Amino acid sequence: MKNDKINRKGFVFKQYKAPSQTPFEKLFEIFKELITHTSGDFDEAIDWLRELDKEYKLTTEDYTIDDFIEDLKAKGYIREEIKPDGNNGTAITAKTERAIRQAALDQIFGKIKRSGSGNHKSKGVGAGDEHTGDFRNYQFGDALDKVSMTESLRNAQVNNGIGDFRLTEDDLVVEETMHKSQMSTVLMIDISHSMILYGEDRITPAKKVAMALAELITTRYPKDTLDILVFGNDAWPIKIADLPYLQVGPYHTNTVAGLQLAMDLLRRKRNTNKQIFMITDGKPSCLQMPDGTYYKNSVGLDENIINKCYGMAQQARKLHIPITTFMIAQDPYLMQFVREFTHANQGKAFYTGLKGLGEMIFEDYETNRKKRIKG
Repeated sequence: MKNDKINRKGFVFKQYKAPSQTPFEKLFEIFKELITHTSGDFDEAIDWLRELDKEYKLTTEDYTIDDFIEDLKAKGYIREEIKPDGNNGTAITAKTERAIRQAALDQIFGKIKRSGSGNHKSKGVGAGDEHTGDFRNYQFGDALDKVSMTESLRNAQVNNGIGDFRLTEDDLVVEETMHKSQMSTVLMIDISHSMILYGEDRITPAKKVAMALAELITTRYPKDTLDILVFGNDAWPIKIADLPYLQVGPYHTNTVAGLQLAMDLLRRKRNTNKQIFMITDGKPSCLQMPDGTYYKNSVGLDENIINKCYGMAQQARKLHIPITTFMIAQDPYLMQFVREFTHANQGKAFYTGLKGLGEMIFEDYETNRKKRIKG
């Protein structure tokens, strides 16, 4: 008889179907994007969501925007609060802030899985847990768990023979491991008025990069440190939790103040490896004078201001702190300034638009973490 059940092997191609999502999950993905653009303003984000719903039919009669808001409350993503003007309002919670950072990480850097604790690999050998395959003689002070028993017993057999077998200190060998360095990073974000000029929102991509980098470091490299500061007329540090609410102000660009604060923060770190990432789109245009007043000049490149910047770059170089500048501008004279600034520091510069900014910063962070800077 002919067997109707024939085993066949091969590939079966079917039409792609997106992963199933609940109505809440679909709206929440959009909401996280909107709340980032509105700098944490819940009411404005919901207004935008309602407009998108009218145009793209995001909801149904069974699940409306009001149902979504109730779910946000029930799941702990928003809370009721009293606004500064005394009226009742709604604000996002720390749970939402974390969800936004994770979304930024997934969006910019891809879904990076949490790895074990430990720090960044370097090209040098030392204390670590990644084996190199190389062996060396045991030295006083080496941890016993680093001794390779297989190789040590083999040495004892070769050196002493089977009849008089014994294991001595001279037979012990230790397997080398890759040194894992720790990295201290300061991320500087320009919040001068030019970050929203010319009809282009530059601050939102910068916020997303900062949130993604913060999430990457806290989850994958928990022994590293990340400080974030913003600079306009002055410079001040901000917390990771403040990132979704970051806004541009009516400021000039005091790059010197930002660099001074960044180096002050890094001086307090015990890690040998230190670096500064600076995201900016404009030229330095402001200095604070010894008497506390501000010297401002937005016309061209002011020599007094840029010479101070070069001096800060050289000072960072002496402290073994490389500065990587991500320049969101293509003006030739500004690019020339960044080239000279980078030469003074012996750092790096990327001349980029907003597209690909996150990937550039991630790749540079991953590259720098493999280096060991000798102080």
